[in-house]
Amino acid sequence: MRTGPASSLRPLRYRNFSLLWSASLVSNVGSWMQTVAVGALVISRTGQASWAVLIAAGAFLPIGLLSPLGGALADRVRRKPVIAMGNLAEALVAGAIAFLVAGQHDTPLALLGLVTLQGSVSALIQPFSQAILPDLVPRSEFLAASSLNSAQWNAGRIIGPALAGATVAAFGFAASFVANAVSFLAVVFAVLLVRLSPPPGRPGGVLASLRSGLSATRSEPSCRAAIITIGVVGFVAAPFIALVPAMALRLSHGGAAAIAAATSELTTAQGLGAVVGALLMAPLAARVGRGPLLGWSLGLLPVALTFYAAAPTRWWGVATLFLVGLLYLGVLSGLSTAVQLYAPQAYRGRVLSFFQVALGVSYPIGALLQGPVADAIGIGWTTACSAIAMALVMVVVVVIRPGFARALVRGDHRAEPVPVASAQRQDGQRLVGARPRSCGPCE
Repeated sequence: MRTGPASSLRPLRYRNFSLLWSASLVSNVGSWMQTVAVGALVISRTGQASWAVLIAAGAFLPIGLLSPLGGALADRVRRKPVIAMGNLAEALVAGAIAFLVAGQHDTPLALLGLVTLQGSVSALIQPFSQAILPDLVPRSEFLAASSLNSAQWNAGRIIGPALAGATVAAFGFAASFVANAVSFLAVVFAVLLVRLSPPPGRPGGVLASLRSGLSATRSEPSCRAAIITIGVVGFVAAPFIALVPAMALRLSHGGAAAIAAATSELTTAQGLGAVVGALLMAPLAARVGRGPLLGWSLGLLPVALTFYAAAPTRWWGVATLFLVGLLYLGVLSGLSTAVQLYAPQAYRGRVLSFFQVALGVSYPIGALLQGPVADAIGIGWTTACSAIAMALVMVVVVVIRPGFARALVRGDHRAEPVPVASAQRQDGQRLVGARPRSCGPCE
């Protein structure tokens, strides 16, 4: 089996996976243009980290609240029309934000409402897109495909912020939101060109489906450990993402344009680190094992966050955030892959939705708590304390609950059949992938 860097690109040999992957890249560039623009806009108007994290929470808290419903529906409702209509709805919301900004009616409260609405739509359709992947690529490709989806999201994180900075400087904030609205159409057109297998369909109501999915999640040790771990990481470590505009404010010492430029540079650095990490995940996992690689990523992430917290200059912040992005991608890909590998096939959409719940709730709550702390004691001390807290939690778990740690990093030896239709096995051109519908902390 090949273990070089090219092994990370193997899922792209499937035509429809490649088609949707490319369309998602276009859409994610637009999404990151909006993320950077709205963060810089709010913090330049208010000067408060609290508002920046409120906007981030509005975008991602719905993931924690609505993902279980999306997961239950993803196991019983046809996925293609939901993915297409969801992207159209997000495009309309982005257009509404552009309209408000252009008309100078963009109060922080109005922006918070629209961003929350957009996050709610994303939360509902995210499990649909995620549930497709394991049915469409061989089991041996799970980590590579997951890492490629993360790379695609983070490639948007590289391109989008740079375009956002240039667009805001040349045309104003509204143009970034218009670009995001148009970018969603790429996924709509792409998904119309692919054939998706129907969901398995489950008897009974949605609540019964959710209860059975929760039972399946709790009964699988590796899934349970991965979901608990992503909750801890989301609450303690991931808020650094929402606080990037606050770090940009500290490092730029300028007006709105300078803050937008610094936010773009930092966000791009994190995205570049994540892309490099995504390309390295599959070959490194083939050499050292998925479990040990996840363990090293979890152990080194607090160290990198501490160096980032101490950044005295923009370039120090850019360099250290690159490393943070690389390791954070390793953590997310490793935990997500564990869920993909060990979730029972009939419950996969629901188990994945609980993974999103853990991250979607813990990240915005952690950000909401760390925002006021950053206003009070500074962004550097806040991030450093969160890194130390994460390290302490991991040490305690390894010492007190070694069985939990073993479940998290165990080898991939379960012999579940690969859920790919025989016709698709014979014709690789019909295998597809989908936009991961990820959020900042999710990738």
